[in-house]
Amino acid sequence: MREIALGGMGMGVGMNIVECRARGLFRKEGRTPLVGDWVRILVQADNTGTVVDLLPRRNCLERPPLANLDQLFLVCSTVEPKTNLRLLDLLIAAAETAEIEPVLVFTKADLSPADSLVNLYRSCGFSAHAVVPASEDAIAELRALLCGKISAFCGNTGVGKSTLLNRLAPELRLPTGEISQKLGRGRHTTRHVELFPVAGGWVADTPGFSALEAEGVAALTKENLPLAFREFAPLLGGCRFQDCAHAKELGCGVRTAAEAGEIPGSRYENYLAIRSHLKEENEQKNRRNHV
Repeated sequence: MREIALGGMGMGVGMNIVECRARGLFRKEGRTPLVGDWVRILVQADNTGTVVDLLPRRNCLERPPLANLDQLFLVCSTVEPKTNLRLLDLLIAAAETAEIEPVLVFTKADLSPADSLVNLYRSCGFSAHAVVPASEDAIAELRALLCGKISAFCGNTGVGKSTLLNRLAPELRLPTGEISQKLGRGRHTTRHVELFPVAGGWVADTPGFSALEAEGVAALTKENLPLAFREFAPLLGGCRFQDCAHAKELGCGVRTAAEAGEIPGSRYENYLAIRSHLKEENEQKNRRNHV
């Protein structure tokens, strides 16, 4: 019997795979091992093991259930399904709050150009890329970003996550699904979360999710939301009121910049919509607690 530490459930040192079970004590303690966790295991002579401890996490997401991510690739498509900017900005905010670097990838750019979307998000300081079937330039850029990092690929069902991963690493041979013309979205082709070695790093392919499911991706609050919009950062000290919500207040530096076109209007509008939703959720929670 020997004790070792490793990262990623079911991944041993190097490429040695150790099949493990978690201690029952974790359930009593309310702790759940996640893909990407660094764990301590006891390995038996038959090369099976037991997870005996979860090491401290740098970050984690509930949906998808992943830990210790360096990057979150947010995959969107320009058509079928068309990019939902509010959902995209919500997921970017979730990644920023969890201190995970968001990378934006717009697929199907051959069917509808993604230049305006790429330029919009690059103007806010994000890494943004458009992918078309015939070009390898964007694929080479993405491979370079993956090297030495733990990354996850997320997005609505049907945007082409598995297709994109197959281009990045053909040896994966991940199943892909066609778009349902009736529903306008793809069938779920990814059933679980798993880490794969890709381009010198580790990548998680994750299940598709709906806009509703994405509401729980991180611990966003109306108080920390402004910090999750990175283009707001230089403006946060320029408001008249210290507790400015950057909504209707007079003398708000963020609102003034949005009205002047200095920050993208869609980003500011989505900030307001997300903040309103978070505020409503908090009020509903308080009412339930007082019943």
